[in-house]
Amino acid sequence: MRPAPAPSDGACPCGRGDDRGRPQAYGRCCGRYLDAFEAVPAPDAESLMRSRYTAFVRQRADYLLATWDAAHRPAALDFEPGLRWLGLEVRSHRVTGEDRAEVEFVARSRAGGRASRMHERSRFVRRDGRWFYRDGDDLGT
Repeated sequence: MRPAPAPSDGACPCGRGDDRGRPQAYGRCCGRYLDAFEAVPAPDAESLMRSRYTAFVRQRADYLLATWDAAHRPAALDFEPGLRWLGLEVRSHRVTGEDRAEVEFVARSRAGGRASRMHERSRFVRRDGRWFYRDGDDLGT
């Protein structure tokens, strides 16, 4: 079951700023990809990665599975009860081929009073004009 959509005027969890450095609204940022997946694909690997972070925050397994490369997609996703995502820092985005890219990021979270960081270099592939998460390397904390 999909959680109720977040208001489109609140700040997007991914933290992407507008031209003035202010947080973008969910509906103008990742919300357009999550809420209109078939019609509005993420235009690049970084945007897909940010939208996937937002999907984790909003517990949108449907979007996460749909944007996972089929060869690497798990059968199902479970969300850790009580996990709270605290922020995302994109450290780099680089194109590695015509239809391939990598995004390095750090995502912070807290569960049961313990803070943690996920530092990953993620690999993405583009098929038929649509980006998909392939896999990633854990870079530690």
